[in-house]
Amino acid sequence: MDLQDTPEDAEFRARLRDWLDKALPTLPPKPPPDDWPARRAYDLGWQRTLYDAGYAGLHWPLDAGGRGAAPTRHLIFLEETERAGAPYVGANFVGLLHAGPTIAAEGTAAQRARWLPPILRGEEVWCQGFSEPDAGSDLASLRTRAWRDGDDYVVSGSKIWTSHAEVADWCELLVRTDADAPKHRGITWLAMPMDAPGITVRPLRTLAGSAEFAEVFLDEVRVPAAHRVGDENDGWRVTMVTLSFERGTAFVGEVVACRRVLGELAREARSNGRWDDPALRRRLGRLNAEFRALWRLTQWNVSEAEASAGGGGGGVPGVGGSVFKLRYSHARQELYDTAADVLGDQALDLDRPWVLDRLSSLSYTIAAGTSQIQRNIVAERILGLPKGR
Repeated sequence: MDLQDTPEDAEFRARLRDWLDKALPTLPPKPPPDDWPARRAYDLGWQRTLYDAGYAGLHWPLDAGGRGAAPTRHLIFLEETERAGAPYVGANFVGLLHAGPTIAAEGTAAQRARWLPPILRGEEVWCQGFSEPDAGSDLASLRTRAWRDGDDYVVSGSKIWTSHAEVADWCELLVRTDADAPKHRGITWLAMPMDAPGITVRPLRTLAGSAEFAEVFLDEVRVPAAHRVGDENDGWRVTMVTLSFERGTAFVGEVVACRRVLGELAREARSNGRWDDPALRRRLGRLNAEFRALWRLTQWNVSEAEASAGGGGGGVPGVGGSVFKLRYSHARQELYDTAADVLGDQALDLDRPWVLDRLSSLSYTIAAGTSQIQRNIVAERILGLPKGR
């Protein structure tokens, strides 16, 4: 992949920049961060605006409802929308960044036609039902059971840290369908409608004050067997596809945002006198190099994913996503720790920029697989080291 803009890329970038300059002033005021029904409406409204303008799903395959563009166009889209201060994916995070790509890669033609266009049009929100209270970081230890009853699976159990469950229409759900199989082989990936009888959602409030996560309790919930993505008991392999998208590409837009924050920190340090501290300037310089390197790694990961699909788009990121996720989650924490140093005593004021971001950054070394999990993947699958050492 050429890392420089071609003349066609430059034209696309200029056209997108001009469109953003006209579209963003028409947006309504952003709702309060903890009002998720209002945030859902706001985020889906922006997604619909992108869709109508031809900017939704740029890199998704054509038969998945996307535009079939080269991955460079998607990266340009991320750079320009962040530069312009456009809304991020918000409530549509799971659908756009890992459920949708998983269905595009693993779903049947009927499943792709049913679920992908509504995601791109901003009509349906997805949540993620992977984590469980007793499974910890060992996702394969999940206990939520599903058994076949005619044309349905009947699901009972519970999930935790389910992103956007309160406002979701669908859930990418992992269930155990064979209790006697080795724990990685008895799992199935289902698309569960969140309005099905037997589902109870209980929001969870995080350290940063947000309630974007929830506990989800499932009491004999019936899910049509036609909603199974992949084969029965082959869900672990499908899950690896989901996690590859989550680790390899889902945080890409946030890297662009972190580069913007870094510039804002430097300006704040110059205005409040903290810039005179040479140690702080070295930290800002090192973080600048770190995020530039992460952006290059992002370009490489996206290029590799594209190559895996034979140039047709919709490729699955490789284990390089674990390298990105491992380093990005720590760099993000270092960024906001540095922000606290720049703010000094004001770092205790929850109304100041970056303070809540610092609290939420603590979760990044856990989300999408802990740093320990990522290190194991890097050691075993990239470096070829033996397991258990």
